[in-house]
Amino acid sequence: MAMNNLILALDQGTTSSRSMLFNENFSLCGQSQKEFSQHFPDSGWVEHDPMDIWRTTLETSQEVIAKAGVTSSDIAAIGITNQRETTLIWDRKTGLPIFNAIVWQDRRTAALCSKLKSQNHEPLVIERTGLLLDPYFSATKIAWILDKVHGARKRAERGELAFGTVDTWLLWNLTEGQSHATDATNASRTMLYNIHTGQWDDDLLKLFNVPRQLLPEVKNSADDFGSTKLFGKPIKIYGIAGDQQAATIGQACFEPGMMKSTYGTGCFALLNTGAAAVTSNNRLLTTIAYQLEGKTTYALEGSIFIAGAAVQWLRDGLGIIESAKQSGELAAQADDNQQVYMIPAFTGLGAPWWDADARGALIGLTRGTGPAEISRAALESVCYQTLDLLNAMQADWGDFAKTVLRVDGGMVASDWTMQCLSDILQTQVDRPVISETTALGAAWLAGSRAGVWPDQKGFSQSWQLDKTFDPQMNKAARDCKVAGWDIAVQRVLTQ
Repeated sequence: MAMNNLILALDQGTTSSRSMLFNENFSLCGQSQKEFSQHFPDSGWVEHDPMDIWRTTLETSQEVIAKAGVTSSDIAAIGITNQRETTLIWDRKTGLPIFNAIVWQDRRTAALCSKLKSQNHEPLVIERTGLLLDPYFSATKIAWILDKVHGARKRAERGELAFGTVDTWLLWNLTEGQSHATDATNASRTMLYNIHTGQWDDDLLKLFNVPRQLLPEVKNSADDFGSTKLFGKPIKIYGIAGDQQAATIGQACFEPGMMKSTYGTGCFALLNTGAAAVTSNNRLLTTIAYQLEGKTTYALEGSIFIAGAAVQWLRDGLGIIESAKQSGELAAQADDNQQVYMIPAFTGLGAPWWDADARGALIGLTRGTGPAEISRAALESVCYQTLDLLNAMQADWGDFAKTVLRVDGGMVASDWTMQCLSDILQTQVDRPVISETTALGAAWLAGSRAGVWPDQKGFSQSWQLDKTFDPQMNKAARDCKVAGWDIAVQRVLTQ
């Protein structure tokens, strides 16, 4: 291998940490992955041990470097991507956390959010941050830790403690406490950051009772975040972005109107809206897609809670399939004359409904309904939910004539599901050759800053298509199916 041309991408997720090495041709040269424990101390509470997050990240980094047979001298830069909104607070002197990380999924601050909503504070939150007033985001998690850990609030006010999302925690440890920083994408998910001014917002800090002394410096997504000496020769850390934004970058969605949708346990769709921070009237989130050289690019984001998890339920809950791959094979055998709908509201419905109390349903069952029809309904539900997001984005943003939908995540391996998605959306769906788009996005941020990877235009040209799916269903048949879905959703909504 040529010297000093590799990029190390650290992909820290909700259930595991991964480290990946890419070469200058964007090819994966090696990877290492380790799962870590989830902690559920109470109903609706989800925590991680911060030391588990750091330990697995460090160990996978060391492993991938060793397995690839390279040294730190071969690595030009490091890029970090991370589970967003997860909240950590630690002691600046010792570097030790004062409490477990409170995970993005955690709902312990729901009552506080409801109280603030009843006091009509949500319009301010939406105006400044583009987010809804929800426990999902970091602000109320910070306040909870400061109020529950003895002496924490006073220590925070004295500047003895540091807050960070996972990227900031990893950066602090990689630089051995020399760098306390984040990037604009992660800052935009805290509910404390004004996405229009690019600053921590004093009114929001006051509202959530968060001392400014806790907060990290906010930088561009491709920036000088410091160096790490933990692998031998110092390596620059040149890129940071939250996971969904990193996937948007990895899909080279650099032009307004380009959209990526990631299909994992849930589904996250981001639409690049360019320099315009579009305020949603349809309960979507306005967020920062990336910030480069001081220029902010915005996105509309929609979240589907259950995507691949519906297929897991077919396997683990109903036992009608043995592997995820079987779902598409069964769906292809389904009786076309049966119109069965699955509303996968196992944990409520996400955007654009935001109905936490809705629950799942199977609608349209007959004596002839079997595993094939239920499998098809599960896969179709992901496509219908994506259409709901697309319709909401169209209502908020306007012209979708030039929309390009690029897909990634585990579910996109199914040709049947991707063809169904194209049919239901009545638009072109593109699946890339490189499926590791989240890590690839973090790697591009670091690699482009280091000068070993091309700029946006060059990276866009390198994006490789695996397969395009074009609509094959006629519009009348599609409209009939969608009308049935709309009726089915109304039956489970509680709000």
